[in-house]
Amino acid sequence: MREVAQQASVSVATVSMVLNDNPRISKATQIKVRRIIDKLGYRPNRLAQSLSSQYTRVLAVLLPPLRHAFSDPYFGELLSGICDRADRLGHKVMLESAKPDFLRERKHMELFERRFVDGMFCLGVNDRHHFVKDFAAAGFPMVCVNNYFPDLKLDYVVADYRSGAEQVMNVLLQLGHKKIALINGAPEAQTARDVFEVFSARMLDAGLETGQGWTADGRFTEEGGAAATDEIIQRHPDVTAIFAGNDKMALGAMHRLVELGRSVPGDVSVVGFDDIQQMAFVNPSLTTVHLPLYEVGARACELLVQRVRGKTEKISERLATHLVLRDSTSIVSGRG
Repeated sequence: MREVAQQASVSVATVSMVLNDNPRISKATQIKVRRIIDKLGYRPNRLAQSLSSQYTRVLAVLLPPLRHAFSDPYFGELLSGICDRADRLGHKVMLESAKPDFLRERKHMELFERRFVDGMFCLGVNDRHHFVKDFAAAGFPMVCVNNYFPDLKLDYVVADYRSGAEQVMNVLLQLGHKKIALINGAPEAQTARDVFEVFSARMLDAGLETGQGWTADGRFTEEGGAAATDEIIQRHPDVTAIFAGNDKMALGAMHRLVELGRSVPGDVSVVGFDDIQQMAFVNPSLTTVHLPLYEVGARACELLVQRVRGKTEKISERLATHLVLRDSTSIVSGRG
């Protein structure tokens, strides 16, 4: 640090403040010092920094204890956005699983109380995860990623599910569909309720039936989507369109429809919600709502770091979604 200070013609204290992103240092001085740091290949001792500063520069990600969570495209996109932005901001990321023992022993709070981390992201949380209330009560820096809790004072960054659902319903109604079913998942998640509320309101406004049998729980999985499709077909064999709350359920629905002798989209149009990359390459390619999951993760990281550094305004951001039209939807057939 002394060598950096000497070559940059500043004090050692100034170099230290630059390394800790102290806002008192001018932009010009920060640029000059960081150029010298890069030139000399200097790497600060992060452990020593964390001991001498109020920040650890470590952020935790708390994931639900799901099998294959790390290989799931949904969580993968969110995590990629978080980790890439954290690296750019000079932070490390710690991954934790919200297993029952972890929560019972209050390790999610210990991470803050023992200064292991500066802040935390909660992914895949919903109303069943009561531990999120602990963060609200303690006031620790935590951001819910891609879900939110209207009744709790918790920060969040989320994709705009309501807008996405509106776009789906606009297209299906414009294509002439009147017998539309919804496969949704996790009604305990506010984003899933948002989709259901938009679906129900638009069907009601159009004077269409939304009662018994027109919705089914697909549990956010391919198997669940297939089983939900069975339920819908048994109750309403004349269904002409299925709106699935994520791409996995949509994929399961398409697979089951083909097994039942229904063509997609000739007999039944199918729409998903995620825009997982592989959905452009299934047959037929899936019409779906693009969720900017990578961007949601990256923005959540930016705002969490701001919260750690003193931001006091509530974080409540929604990122825009858009419908991607592909081959799994078409104008309703004559029987619709």
